[in-house]
Amino acid sequence: MGALGVGTSAVFLDLSGSSPATATLYRCLFAVPMLQPLVLVERRHERGPDGRQVWYAVAAGILFAGDALWWTQAIGEVGAGLSTVLVNAQVVLVPLLALVVDREPLAPRFLALLPVMCIGIVLAGGVWEKGVGGSDPEAGTVHALLAAVCYSGFLHLLRRGGGAGRVVQSYQVVIGSAAVTALVVGPFWGHLELLPGWHEIGWLVLVAAAGQVAGWLLVALATPRLPAAVGAALLLLTPVGALVLAAVVLGERPSPPQLLGCLLVLVSAYLVSGRGGHPGRRA
Repeated sequence: MGALGVGTSAVFLDLSGSSPATATLYRCLFAVPMLQPLVLVERRHERGPDGRQVWYAVAAGILFAGDALWWTQAIGEVGAGLSTVLVNAQVVLVPLLALVVDREPLAPRFLALLPVMCIGIVLAGGVWEKGVGGSDPEAGTVHALLAAVCYSGFLHLLRRGGGAGRVVQSYQVVIGSAAVTALVVGPFWGHLELLPGWHEIGWLVLVAAAGQVAGWLLVALATPRLPAAVGAALLLLTPVGALVLAAVVLGERPSPPQLLGCLLVLVSAYLVSGRGGHPGRRA
């Protein structure tokens, strides 16, 4: 559910027409007060995050801002299909980070299904149908890969920081840190509109509600309870959800190879997350 909520962001961002810096700033800025009622509920049962969690959250927010800025920029440079494929390198990087940093073993089932997941995400991205349609493919490839590195680091820190509880409070710090980062970096990144129009604001409010609050908060709550490989595999549902929503809202019709890619992603995510798909943990 969290991955599908996050998948709405790409469509709503496309409809907003906002620049990368403006979209990153306001999608986070609007999400902070939306999270406040949930923060107050959590504080009734748990104390505030400790210093370690706060540092994890601040670092995760900086990485999330970097991911959002680079990925939004890469869409115009390398095309939507290939940028989606490249940023989902997290399916490899997140488990590798968990292996190196946390000594979390990789399940044989994940290793066996990894090529299938990668093929599925390439097909779902529509690279073969659309080709590289951006303005600067070389720069776009670099920016998309940098977004993937930031994305993977963000997911790793989000998972580590949420293991000690106080997830909602920590996540609000993540989003606040990302907003501050976008505000500081935005003027040097390109066009940062501090007073966007009502059309942009309306769509960015939807991005904040569906993607930042409903989507990423569910991911933040779930990933500490899952092995890294399972969380990374389930997040591959994000581009699948985006493809479905784009068909409904934007009238985009996926091709048969894209539908095949979605099927491969769904089946792989189900098999990886099912019982026996990871050592020593239950889904």
